[in-house]
Amino acid sequence: MSHNTFGHLFRVTTWGESHGPAIGCVIDGCPPGVPLTEADIQPWLDRRRPGGSRFVTQRRESDTARILSGTYDDGAGSVTTGTPISILIENEDARSKDYGDIARAFRPGHADFTYQAKYGVRDPRGGGRSSARETAMRVAAGAVARKVLGQTVRIRAGVVQLGPHRIAPEAVDFDAVYDNPLFAASSGGVPAWEAYLDEVRKAGSSIGAVVALEATGLPAGWGAPVYGKLDAELAGALMSINAVKGVEIGAGFAAAELSGEDNADEMRIGADGAPVFLSNRAGGVLGGISTGQPLTARVAFKPTSSILTPRRTVTRDGEETDLRTTGRHDPCVALRGVPVVEAMAACVLADAMLRHRAQVG
Repeated sequence: MSHNTFGHLFRVTTWGESHGPAIGCVIDGCPPGVPLTEADIQPWLDRRRPGGSRFVTQRRESDTARILSGTYDDGAGSVTTGTPISILIENEDARSKDYGDIARAFRPGHADFTYQAKYGVRDPRGGGRSSARETAMRVAAGAVARKVLGQTVRIRAGVVQLGPHRIAPEAVDFDAVYDNPLFAASSGGVPAWEAYLDEVRKAGSSIGAVVALEATGLPAGWGAPVYGKLDAELAGALMSINAVKGVEIGAGFAAAELSGEDNADEMRIGADGAPVFLSNRAGGVLGGISTGQPLTARVAFKPTSSILTPRRTVTRDGEETDLRTTGRHDPCVALRGVPVVEAMAACVLADAMLRHRAQVG
């Protein structure tokens, strides 16, 4: 299997399967001298790990990260050495017996059929390599990327739509995201959202959601025109997350309804003599290069494909059958997708920062 690596200078390779003994990643291109310990990584993993509430899968994993290489403590603190950083997380609560019925049948909405068609073999235990379990390593890599970026760049995300329920743009509050079990970017509507998702969960069904992303503190100039556009690379990274079916930058699809006058982010000179934008419909990127405004995006997650309602499918032997997926699954995969969205943005921005250094005099 190819294409397990993303990034250019800050490159991340992930490995492992959902029900294997462990999962891991190798980060290449991290500059030397960056303070880094396992304690810098663990808080971000704790936000993504399963079993945190009744609204997510009850698989019990501590997601404890171990740094195996790439750092050294000379007595003054652990720092990166510039060599590849290897991070390992052991799988502790895999229940492979839950997937016995799908060893021969393809789950509708999952990657079972396409993996079988491409490779002629697949690991049915939790989806193997296609499982969202792999995203834990993206979050670990994102924690390292945040250390590279420093404290100036702030990356936040949160759920702004759960099924038909939306948070108004002016009511979005990213500070509320990690204070509620739904990762909602507002505290006001959480009780109603909880009641709605409880109904979905108890019915054995699932629902989709939209996650909003905002990154602040970027200077103007990151990214490259034509084939290295910052927004294109961010969109590609976000689209690579399991269950993501759509990404929009800034005004996104709503821009199709705007006139040129309304869509243009006009400028004036600020008190410090630098240009100031009067709006941000471009989402912080023009011509593939950051403007210095907040980088904004919205990410659409499909409903979790594993549901209790029998769905029509076929077996790898060419027989028609109905399949009911059992096991432990998220009723809304977007909830734990929030820290993954943040992590992928961090990796893209760390890569852009390092590449920018090589482009300026």
